[in-house]
Amino acid sequence: MQPVINSLLETDLYKFTMWQAMLHRFPQTQAEYVFVCRNARDYPLTHLIPELNEQLDHLCSLRFRREELDYLAGLRFIKSDFVDFLRIFQFQRDFIQVRDNAGTLEIVARGPQVHVMAFEIHVLAIVNELYFRRVDQAGALAEGRRRLTEKVRLLRAFAQEPKRRNPFEFFDFGVRRRFSGAWHREVISTLAREVPEYFRGTSNVKLARELGLVPIGTMAHEFMQTYQALGVRLRDFQKAALEGWVQEYRGDLGIALTDVVGMDAFLADFDLYFAKLFDGLRHDSGDPIEWGEKALAHYAKLRIDANTKRLVFSDGLTLPKAFELYRHFADRTQLGFGIGTYLTNDMGLHTLHIVMKLTQCNGQTVAKISDSPGKTLCDDTTFLAYLRQVFNMPAGA
Repeated sequence: MQPVINSLLETDLYKFTMWQAMLHRFPQTQAEYVFVCRNARDYPLTHLIPELNEQLDHLCSLRFRREELDYLAGLRFIKSDFVDFLRIFQFQRDFIQVRDNAGTLEIVARGPQVHVMAFEIHVLAIVNELYFRRVDQAGALAEGRRRLTEKVRLLRAFAQEPKRRNPFEFFDFGVRRRFSGAWHREVISTLAREVPEYFRGTSNVKLARELGLVPIGTMAHEFMQTYQALGVRLRDFQKAALEGWVQEYRGDLGIALTDVVGMDAFLADFDLYFAKLFDGLRHDSGDPIEWGEKALAHYAKLRIDANTKRLVFSDGLTLPKAFELYRHFADRTQLGFGIGTYLTNDMGLHTLHIVMKLTQCNGQTVAKISDSPGKTLCDDTTFLAYLRQVFNMPAGA
């Protein structure tokens, strides 16, 4: 068995930042995370179950190494008690189950949130790599390298464009979507070497540490969703989550995610207090131009200079799409672009659309209603209808 994951540090930075906040604020929360694949085509994912179980057995044998903990402790927003928790942390195999459910791969992690929330990125990386081990490796890597060379050429050509007020910066957000761990390392090593003026970091904490890159990330949907089940009035869950983040990080990690119940509902809660405290916003669904214009209009309404803020785009980006967004917004605000599949799994192959999302907290349904059709993951139609009603969202949202 060739392990996919050899280090618990090989996950997105925002897993650690959310994990720390949950440990400090709601360590008793029980949670359920469910894996979903919407488009497996070439190989049924159920064929992976024996190997997947072996990989999970291995994952649950891993512990954080001393040098990894020292690295985390060196990040100024990571607290010493969280590092002490990670020192004794180990995934529990009893908290994650894999089975064939009528021909569909089913993976469910269920248990204390601070013990199951970190499964997500590792599970997605494992499923992806096991799936793509079944393709022609030499052919895929040759095509991947050709496309990577073309990306470097595009970036160097982009350098000839007229300079704008704010710089172009992009990051790797591709841990969960990658072709393989080895290819992931090759891609970001190449980008860091060839275009360091544009490539500014990676969400992969292990590779950030080993390659001397900036680890990138703040929060994901699960952090905000958890607050739907923590006893606050549902209408106030976004404000409670944002306030919890402010109290935990005191000015660090100031990019807020906007699409748990849509941009309009988010902005209704993102008042002058939060708009001044947070450094910017992250886009992850819906039309990016429309989203960005709404964000800038909101800052203008609050009389905040948008050039002191940052808009981060992270929804299905390619370099050409990022260039287009940059040209549109770069003279009005700071920007960042988190790119996933297009960097770490652009091999000319059919890619998987897989997620592992928080579905319940403390026995209560939680949900995300994004600005993109098809991204909602919730089977509880009653709760979805209630959530839409509370936030005045159309029924088809």
